[in-house]
Amino acid sequence: MKVSLATHGGLAAASNLRRPPEVLDTDDLPDDAAAELTRLVAAAVPAPEVERPGRARDAMSYTITVEDGGRSTVLKQSDAAMTRAFAALLTWLRDHFEQR
Repeated sequence: MKVSLATHGGLAAASNLRRPPEVLDTDDLPDDAAAELTRLVAAAVPAPEVERPGRARDAMSYTITVEDGGRSTVLKQSDAAMTRAFAALLTWLRDHFEQR
């Protein structure tokens, strides 16, 4: 499974435009980290009624794309309307990318 994270907007919007998404492949992770990422992704995939549009000035928005078994799932949320599960996945990804 490959998971990518793209960040948009916020006060640093101009600098984020030039940054490519960060990408993780579960094949490159230790088994426990791959299992945790898989669990977080499954929890973050919302039911249609859970998605809430929200707007806030200078809010950051995040796009997490999950590619697994020929399927692609795109999760989009922002600081203004973010589920706990999405926030947990985002935090895990950020922490992992900082350790590289």
